[in-house]
Amino acid sequence: MPDTPDAIESAAREQLSLVLVPEVAPEALDPDADLVAAYGLTSLNKVLFLTEVCEETGVDLAHFTEHDLAAMRTLRDVTAALVRHHATTGV
Repeated sequence: MPDTPDAIESAAREQLSLVLVPEVAPEALDPDADLVAAYGLTSLNKVLFLTEVCEETGVDLAHFTEHDLAAMRTLRDVTAALVRHHATTGV
C-alpha cells in the first residue's frame, strides 16, 4: 500500500490510466489537466477510478462527500485529497 505522497500520486496515475479510453500512459498524464475536458473522463469512470485508487491507497471512499468528489477536477486534486485522508487513517 502506498505510504508517501509520491507513491500515492503514482497509484493515482496508474488507476487513472486504466480507465481512460484511449488509455494514456501514467507518466504522460498532466496533473493539472481537467479530467473531463482533457481526458474525457465520464462520471462512471471517475467513480471507478476513485474506488480503485482509494482501495489501493487504503483511503476509505466514505471520507469524501459529494462536494469533495465534484471538486476533484484534476489528478493533482485527487492526489492531494488522498494524501490528506491517508495521513488521518494511521496506515
